[in-house]
Amino acid sequence: MKILLQAVFLRPLLTAMIALRSLRRNKLRSILTALGIIIGVASVVAMVAVGNGAQARIEGQVAALGQNLLLIFAGNRHSGGVNSGLGSASALTLADARALSTEIVDIVATSPEITTTGQAIANGRNWSTTVAGESPDYLKIRDWKLSEGSMFTDREVRSSAKVAIIGTKTARELFGPLDPMGQTVRVQNMPFVIIGVLASKGAGMGGQNQDDRLIIPYTTVMKRLTGDKYLRMINIQVASADRMDSAQQQITNLLRQRHRLSEGRDNDFNILNQKEIADTVGSISEIITMMLGAIAGMSLLVGGIGIMNIMLVSVTERTREIGIRVAVGAQASDILTQFLIEAITLSLLGGTIGVLSGIGLSKLVGMFADFQAIVSPGSIVLAFSVSFAIGVFFGFYPARKAAKLDPIDALRYE
Repeated sequence: MKILLQAVFLRPLLTAMIALRSLRRNKLRSILTALGIIIGVASVVAMVAVGNGAQARIEGQVAALGQNLLLIFAGNRHSGGVNSGLGSASALTLADARALSTEIVDIVATSPEITTTGQAIANGRNWSTTVAGESPDYLKIRDWKLSEGSMFTDREVRSSAKVAIIGTKTARELFGPLDPMGQTVRVQNMPFVIIGVLASKGAGMGGQNQDDRLIIPYTTVMKRLTGDKYLRMINIQVASADRMDSAQQQITNLLRQRHRLSEGRDNDFNILNQKEIADTVGSISEIITMMLGAIAGMSLLVGGIGIMNIMLVSVTERTREIGIRVAVGAQASDILTQFLIEAITLSLLGGTIGVLSGIGLSKLVGMFADFQAIVSPGSIVLAFSVSFAIGVFFGFYPARKAAKLDPIDALRYE
């Protein structure tokens, strides 16, 4: 019974103690061996965290556009071989916007949009900002709240009222610490009374600061500022996500009919589907995250090769020691276990330090980037699992080589 207990418990324990003692004897070499794993695991954790953070940031920007959103842009205008870009053609009208809202039942809100850039003047200051003409439904469509005041009404749209909703960036530039509510801001020498302040949204798609704008009735922009008769785009909110594809097809059919586009002719408008944008962006972000993880994973492979190399050197250096152990009763399985424990210990030690370093790097990136790196538990578990697997995989061959040494030859080795 005593012999059985020794075989089951004591021998593995003694083997583990011998392995750990060997690592302590060569501290510098052990640290340098584990360094490859440390760098590899830290890179994987940090790169995946950066990829996750960037993906979350982009998805947040897409979600900030609104709920169940369709954006209808006028098409491109070509002149003298020059493409003026999306939204430049004279194709969308107020009549189109009204027809869409009345004839397509899946549409719950619309906001005709026309934008311009203007020099806003108030409180002795001036600031170049975006002036967006919208409908009262715009904030609902974009899921945008007001921190103060209220949105203008349909009545104010019909009367082309000179009222404005101001973004936080524009308010700060024009009024500083003063409350902008009730103040007057002049655009193209025309006074507008501020009746509301937008809640901050920060950067949107393309990096544009959404807080740097004035929102006024679209009729006011068209009649009093630009004189335009055509819209740049129409914002549309659909009743539910599962009706967006159907609504998009109905919009296409209706606009082609209204614009008298015969079969075979290209659309003179473009429709952007928020769901499609989100799916595309999500797929691209996932691919980028996987690529970052794969590139960082290469350093783990290099670290594993480093462990194998050092363990092979260690076997050669300790050939005589192995022979002595075998001569006094150690079995081949004990030698195999000892060298495996050494390799796995180095890998797990490197994995632990690497995970902590990776988390630290992620925090450091968050301090300098405009998004927060997200460390996922999955990446930590993966890093530990891979580091353990590397210890087993790259440690097995040197351990097996040590276990197969002939004790007589080992004792003769100088």
